[in-house]
Amino acid sequence: MDYIIGVDIGTSGTKAIAFRLAGSIIAEYHVSYSLLNPQPGHFEQDPNVLLSAVVESIARVVQTVKKGAVGTQLLGVGFSSAMHGLIAMDRQDQPLTNCITWADTRSESFATRLKGTPHGIGIYLKTGTPIHPMSPLCKLCWIRTHLPIIFSKAQKFISIKEYVFLRLFGRYLVDESIASATGLFDIYAFQWHAPALDLAGISSMQLSEPVPITYTLSGLTKRYADDMGIPVDTPFIVGGSDGCLANLGAHAVGAGEATVSIGTSGAIRMMSNHPVTDQQARTFCYALTDNLFVLGGAVNSGGVALRWYGENFGPAGVPQATAFELLANDASTVPAGAEGLVFLPYLAGERAPHWNAKAKGMFFGVQMHHRKAHFTRAVFEGVIYGMYSVGKVLEEIAGPIKVIHANGGFARSSLWVQLLADVFNRQVLVREESVEDAAKGAYIVALKALGKISDFDALAHKSEQDRYDPNPAVYSVYMENFDRFGRLYDKIKDEF
Repeated sequence: MDYIIGVDIGTSGTKAIAFRLAGSIIAEYHVSYSLLNPQPGHFEQDPNVLLSAVVESIARVVQTVKKGAVGTQLLGVGFSSAMHGLIAMDRQDQPLTNCITWADTRSESFATRLKGTPHGIGIYLKTGTPIHPMSPLCKLCWIRTHLPIIFSKAQKFISIKEYVFLRLFGRYLVDESIASATGLFDIYAFQWHAPALDLAGISSMQLSEPVPITYTLSGLTKRYADDMGIPVDTPFIVGGSDGCLANLGAHAVGAGEATVSIGTSGAIRMMSNHPVTDQQARTFCYALTDNLFVLGGAVNSGGVALRWYGENFGPAGVPQATAFELLANDASTVPAGAEGLVFLPYLAGERAPHWNAKAKGMFFGVQMHHRKAHFTRAVFEGVIYGMYSVGKVLEEIAGPIKVIHANGGFARSSLWVQLLADVFNRQVLVREESVEDAAKGAYIVALKALGKISDFDALAHKSEQDRYDPNPAVYSVYMENFDRFGRLYDKIKDEF
């Protein structure tokens, strides 16, 4: 029985999943870790903790597969990872910094000055990455100004997946998907963008070599091969970014097909066979291949907003999964629209469509009849309103959304998925394994790299899916609240 492992290096954990060649899951293992928050606005990860998580998750999956079947063969390992991370590396290939994650806002003042300027808009239109503190371009400018010694010592600036491949194979490589989310990569020419490099004060030699997502390496460092329990010549496929691969894993590659993911943060994405940017710079455009591009927008407040609410106002002394279920049950006791209560979920600033790191959260419309359950429901709804505000921009620049594929942790919640269907007024599909679409996307890329499929759409058949149809009776209620949601942001954004 041949199998492929898909690895997804995420913000809160790394998961390895063993897939049979036909796509069914035979084993999986997850390693959790925490974001480091040494100062307000600083969100980092220890790259060696994440490297250990990758090695451990692969090792555990391999062990499980070997116990469960005789004669199994691992054909390869494909990778997905979170975008926008940045690590400064010295000339001895040692990290000078932790991995500065997408959530980090320390470069906010620089991003604010650059955003909206002709130079900033020009870089966005070429790179597809909005000007925002998440962008490695802005992070580099912050390091150059505030950590000049580290900046001068840095031989390379890399992402977390690049760090993993450096340790496993001793090479600096970056897939074009991750590169296209740095604000430093020209998505038309598929090379590092000189004006962005000049702005950051670096040369292309300080960045890794861009390679296609199907680029394959073998010759693992023996130490790590032994730790994972696999041969040193096991093929490792570099893969892509979690956002792009989530669409691929959901088979959402056709016209009008969108994916919505909500984990810690959230995102809505569509695919195109050519780059599509927005003159108002409200959306991103990242490359998957030279003829597949992922358009969309990420929001900062996904599951993290509900986690914040639950930890401070939810049931105490219960596991997080149980707390989420109790909150969902509580929210279900309140009518759609929370009887006029509206929540702006900008607890950690906002990315798409506003790209405003200063944005703040707010409950609006509180009245005497509102109970705790109303606030709970308003949090669920506020996150979906944030997603819908991005979806409306996507439809404006890329055409109508016809169907939505839901993935990420929120896809386990029928309340949240039905909310998504009702607010967007579109059918939402949830596959049994759809919560793992980034890892599945990594497996699909590995299949192609290993010659097991001829093209990505060869696996376009879909497994059994749950379908959530929109409820027309509540759509107008949600739209009334959503219109208020948008007006509130416009009226108070100067107060943030």
